[in-house]
Amino acid sequence: SRLCVVMAFNIDNIIERLVAVKSARPGTCVSINDKEAAALIAAAEEVVLRQPVLLQLEAPLQIVGDIHGQFYDLLRLLDFRGLPPH
Repeated sequence: SRLCVVMAFNIDNIIERLVAVKSARPGTCVSINDKEAAALIAAAEEVVLRQPVLLQLEAPLQIVGDIHGQFYDLLRLLDFRGLPPH
């Protein structure tokens, strides 16, 4: 199951390694293996599936459009606004 895949890995550690390259030049590789990538995807799926269809949000908030898979654009947004709460 997806939960077993997620529990076998330290998702926070994977995310820390991905975010650690934010000060490096764009195109810097981060080494994650296939199983870590699958665990990260499974963890993201679990979060999305737990979300209600209608979100009750409080101001202020920032809405960001599609970043077209540009990881460094995502890192810049996280630098600007901070990491989302757990």
